[in-house]
Amino acid sequence: MESGGGGDIYRVSSARLSSSNIWRNSAMDVFSKSSHDEDDEEALKWAAIEKLPTYLRIRRGILTEGEGQAREIDIKNLGLLERKSVLERLVKTADEDNEKFLLKLKDRINRVGLDIPTIEVRFEHLSVEAEAYVGGRALPTIFNFCVNILEGFLNFVHVLPSRKQPLPILDDVSGIIKPRRMTLLLGPPSSGKTTLLLALAGKLAKDLKFSGRVAYNGHGMEEFVPERTSAYISQNDLHIGEMTVRETLAFSARCQGVGPRYEMLAELSRREKAANIMPDADLDIYMKAASLEGQETNVVTDYILKILGLEVCADIMVGDEMVRGISGGQKKRVTTGEMLVGPARALFMDEISTGLDSSTTFQIVNSLRQSIHILSGTALISLLQPAPETYDLFDDIILLSDGQIVYQGPRENVLEFFEHMGFKCPERKGVADFLQEVTSKKDQEQYWAQKEEPYNFISSKEFAEAFQSFHIGRKLGDELATPFDKSKSHPAALTTMKYGVSKKELLKACISREYLLMKRNSFVYIFKMTQLTLMAFMSMTLFLRTKMHRDTVADGGIYLGAMFFTIIIIMFNGFSELAMTIMKLPVFFKQRDLLFYPSWAYSLPSWILKIPITFIECAVWVVMTYYVIGFDPNVER
Repeated sequence: MESGGGGDIYRVSSARLSSSNIWRNSAMDVFSKSSHDEDDEEALKWAAIEKLPTYLRIRRGILTEGEGQAREIDIKNLGLLERKSVLERLVKTADEDNEKFLLKLKDRINRVGLDIPTIEVRFEHLSVEAEAYVGGRALPTIFNFCVNILEGFLNFVHVLPSRKQPLPILDDVSGIIKPRRMTLLLGPPSSGKTTLLLALAGKLAKDLKFSGRVAYNGHGMEEFVPERTSAYISQNDLHIGEMTVRETLAFSARCQGVGPRYEMLAELSRREKAANIMPDADLDIYMKAASLEGQETNVVTDYILKILGLEVCADIMVGDEMVRGISGGQKKRVTTGEMLVGPARALFMDEISTGLDSSTTFQIVNSLRQSIHILSGTALISLLQPAPETYDLFDDIILLSDGQIVYQGPRENVLEFFEHMGFKCPERKGVADFLQEVTSKKDQEQYWAQKEEPYNFISSKEFAEAFQSFHIGRKLGDELATPFDKSKSHPAALTTMKYGVSKKELLKACISREYLLMKRNSFVYIFKMTQLTLMAFMSMTLFLRTKMHRDTVADGGIYLGAMFFTIIIIMFNGFSELAMTIMKLPVFFKQRDLLFYPSWAYSLPSWILKIPITFIECAVWVVMTYYVIGFDPNVER
């Protein structure tokens, strides 16, 4: 079993009995007195677990059953109903109990003096530009396509200069995304929000020109694996339609692994044993179940389903153009949940509220806010037009317009900045809507407050320059001028391993998913086999009463014709697989780029599972037609 980071920091001695040095970076600050329960039986069971070595101790827990009976269980064998009852006791209703649950979680970690890893993301002088054809040359015609290929080759060998025009997307932007603070990214459409999120998550397309620096805790992108340290949540919902919501999230959790959760739990368990502390039994089971790798379904999946309000459709297929499934809003939440089940500490979310009503958006953002504030996460969330109550959940605002950062800082000071510039938000106007419109040429004039002075349009560039001299802008500039102290970075904060689990586990996960999809599409395979049998029966009857001669070249032609017909039938029988494969490709590209699995782990299972089916189809055809057509019955032939 691999842990969620690489290099020496994750090397743990045999059976993980020795202490992991990652979690030894803070002073031991524990309560000396035991917090043992009055329940002697439970205390005795816990004492028995405490005697086990750490490796075994974090696999055992005390489960309280419906009648109040407590029994010792192996966490690996935790069933669906047991997981559900534990979660029900911890988080009965997501709106009310989630914060209490997270505070309990934090309290358990804090009282033994453990630090939770945090990530601060800095970007300095970030510029991104694309190159594109303009005018008639940009149209997707066959002529343009051919000319573009030829021109691209001639550019490559430096015969012709490029006729592409540079198109700036982000223009020299700098800023800091701080941990324990919810940051809202606002801006009108095509202002560069998605590009900024992609740049910070390390997922920019290779054909974009990129300059500047992005650093996590002072470390450059080349020093760790940004795709695994942060989670980018796209605004496009790409999922396999034949899988249920629960299966989609469970597969994602299985591929992403547990990150540093195992190491943290091992150290937590050692410190609690040393301080003679007995934790809450349900919380203990949750943390242990969330930290064990290689499980097909995880307690974290159930928790995220509850938090995102997806329990009602957990066992319904996601659906696509061909299969009826969940609604668009639920699909949007599945896209968010797919990344939240992983161990990533920094979240970059792109338009997660499209298709959701305002109350659902509020609930999801509120749950994220509780998690970020209590468990020290980092989040930059882009929303198009958040409702006022959702807007008020955020701590910081980044306002982007025409590739420039117009404002970045606390939410409380944003209106002060625009009043300083001469623009006032009307009383009954939502602040988020005002911020989207105040940089627009069409809408800006209505907010001009200094009626005694003539109004002149203020561009995004002028706003950005004025912000540098505003007190929030000056403070930000001072913070950026002070480099991040790398010694304060928790060694477990940044992931240096490319994949979340071992290659063997990834292959097992992909094989089980491929097998599941084959079961879901079983009608296709049954239909193919029926069709093949029917065609074989027709071929049999064609030759059944005919005495096949073997004397002339013409007779040989008939045999060759029969063999050619066999090959054509088998080949066309496999063609139905092609459409199914192509439909799944966008999901494959997404998951491969998010480093869920390597390409070979995706393609091998379909070989392993589908080649035997082809052999069975061939065997059915040969058994039915070989002797009837009159091929040579000798074994050596």
